[in-house]
Amino acid sequence: MALTLHGTVSDNTAVLDRKDAKPLVINGNMAVAQRGTVTGITTPGTYTLDRFRADIRGGFGVQVAQSTDVPSGYGFGNSLKLDVTTADTSPDANGLLLLGYHFEGQDVQLLKYGTSSAETVTLAFWVKSNKTGTFQVNLRMGEDYHIGQLVTISSGSTWEKKVITFVGNTANAMANDNSDELRIQFFFDAGSDHEGGGVPSSWAAVSATKDYNGSIDLGDNTANEVLITGIQLEVGEFDANSIAPFQHESFSDNLARCKRYYQQSYTHGTSAGTVTNDGAYMLYLGATGNTFRYNLNFETAMRATPTKVFYVPSTGTSGKAGYEGAGDVNAFTINNTFNTNKHALLYQTSVPITGHPYWHWTASAEL
Repeated sequence: MALTLHGTVSDNTAVLDRKDAKPLVINGNMAVAQRGTVTGITTPGTYTLDRFRADIRGGFGVQVAQSTDVPSGYGFGNSLKLDVTTADTSPDANGLLLLGYHFEGQDVQLLKYGTSSAETVTLAFWVKSNKTGTFQVNLRMGEDYHIGQLVTISSGSTWEKKVITFVGNTANAMANDNSDELRIQFFFDAGSDHEGGGVPSSWAAVSATKDYNGSIDLGDNTANEVLITGIQLEVGEFDANSIAPFQHESFSDNLARCKRYYQQSYTHGTSAGTVTNDGAYMLYLGATGNTFRYNLNFETAMRATPTKVFYVPSTGTSGKAGYEGAGDVNAFTINNTFNTNKHALLYQTSVPITGHPYWHWTASAEL
């Protein structure tokens, strides 16, 4: 296969375009949305479309959904749409309206942080909003260091491509493991604790007041929204003319990479707790009081031992399994042991039913 050069790194070796390697950002085209639409987000740490996390608090409320509104002519089928559902023109001091992407440390060792050869990276993405103004994009190393830039949305309700670069961190290394070591952060609004300190133009210790120094203030009206897609992170320094085109993966490859972090029994795009039998697991037990055992093998090894939640298919009740045709009647708790990133043994020593217990499950090993 012919390989195309699209830049150089600090040691003067060629950077190849990613035809033969996976994109650093998983699901940057927003094609995978296992959880479906996520509503009523008012707290930090809520995952939405796969690999993208909403950190919301301090009076703001949002909904995040998969949209088919995309920039034309670039091969995208979906975008992430963040709608403001609870507005606040005077958010609490700790208010945040933040969309983020988190990397495992072992996936970004190629950046050589903590050495004199630390790589510059280029971040590109498409963005659209009904509001114009600036928002802030930061790279952040865990809880310790960050660097940022302001990005301008020039035209309302128009797709615009943004390309920005960040120098490498020569002073501080990232752990080579599965922990949360690097983040891309899109700050669209914030309270006073997170603004006023200026944009960190070089790598520095995290200062909350340097998180958001923009003007877009997306959270001030429930009519506001922002859409984003085509997020890519490339090693090297590029501009809009020299950066490689977005690397589209097959949906199956994209989905498989996402399942390292989240899996569910529900069909793709169906929110946990939805009343449906599609995808539900079932066993037959011949007598009341029988021991229930089921070895749940995950579709792919997950990043870490996941947090699991169970649901009754016919009611959506969380934390329990149900009985076919009986809703929450004889519902019982599923216990689990032998928890690893590959499988779990589900059990109950005395099931209060005869017949077919059934359940849905979700498993999360997000950063």
